[in-house]
Amino acid sequence: MARTQYSPEDIKEQMTYYVLNAIKTGADPTDDELKEIIANVISDRAKELKMTLNERRILAGTVFNSLRRLDAIEPLMEDPSVTEIMVNGPDKVFFERDGKLFRSALRFRDAKHLTTVISAFFANRNRPLNEANPIADLRLPDGSRANAVLPPVAPDGPIVTIRKFTGISHDIASLIRNGFISEECARFLSECVKNRKTVFLCGGTGSGKTTFLNCLSDFIPPTERVVTIEDSAELNLKCIENLVRMESRLPGPDGSGEVNIRMMIRAALRMRPDRIIVGEVRGAESADMIQALNTGHPGSMCTGHANSCKEMLDRLTVMVMSGSNLPYEAIVSQISMGVDIILHITRSRDGKRYIDEVCQVLRSSGQNFNTKVLFATDKGGGQLERIAGIEDLEACRSYSY
Repeated sequence: MARTQYSPEDIKEQMTYYVLNAIKTGADPTDDELKEIIANVISDRAKELKMTLNERRILAGTVFNSLRRLDAIEPLMEDPSVTEIMVNGPDKVFFERDGKLFRSALRFRDAKHLTTVISAFFANRNRPLNEANPIADLRLPDGSRANAVLPPVAPDGPIVTIRKFTGISHDIASLIRNGFISEECARFLSECVKNRKTVFLCGGTGSGKTTFLNCLSDFIPPTERVVTIEDSAELNLKCIENLVRMESRLPGPDGSGEVNIRMMIRAALRMRPDRIIVGEVRGAESADMIQALNTGHPGSMCTGHANSCKEMLDRLTVMVMSGSNLPYEAIVSQISMGVDIILHITRSRDGKRYIDEVCQVLRSSGQNFNTKVLFATDKGGGQLERIAGIEDLEACRSYSY
């Protein structure tokens, strides 16, 4: 194989073919074993390849990425500044950096190549993705989440969306500097957490709910027993010694073995927690969460998806109804007794994330929630300012208002 006769893509395909032939039938090598096989194959054909040592090293990496990683978009996976990757077919790759979307020059050879890569990627993690199962979700070991959709459900070609877990830790001071929250509101919410007031965070996808939840957890007294429940373990409670972490598990290829949020909330109630922190509620598990808030677990925290605080309360009511036989009025009353503070986080068109509303949930009766806006921004997304005082809420012994 003369170096001038083949493109890098041709060489990679041939080396991939030789590597697959070198793997024993029925064997499933580990990543380290596969890297060793690739190195041996390339070494055996070194003279034929006429490549430098550095070129061989790069070739080994690309072959490994094509077999066990995400091939063409692996550079985006390895870039810590990239927070989300969106593949809309073989030649339309987008990524998010600093809250803004960009189009990448990276591309796959064709739709068949993309299908092969993502199907193998999911299969290596025991998640079937094929014509019979054209939609699949996957959580990676580092906490990143992947979703893939194949044709004919995706008529324009295979779709892959990956939300990366960057591991970047924010504290409340950095969020104040970045304009995410005002200093006064941060001080108020920290006192709410310290004094065991239940805080509910809502916002859109990727708005920063989990990041801020992580920051608020820094104010939990270190002597308390805390149970965290998440779809994928992203919270990092550094100062809590008596900490129990639980993570959901997707069903296996045969559809069994699932451990969902509702099951974990019920298990948490038997663990004698002082607080329960739920990464996100989205369905019938909300009924168990509200029950926990009203049966001796004040100071708990949770997140959900909504466009405003009012909408979150309405959505939460409907979600609780799906997991409870209580009448609507009773559910409204239970939520108003269980939740003290609800706040909404937004992401603007230019990628900026910030809290735009903080509300106090007052005791409600009938079918309508009684809320009071405490902090809010103007329509232009300016500084978060206090709108009113706090009624019937002994949340801040050291906060003056």
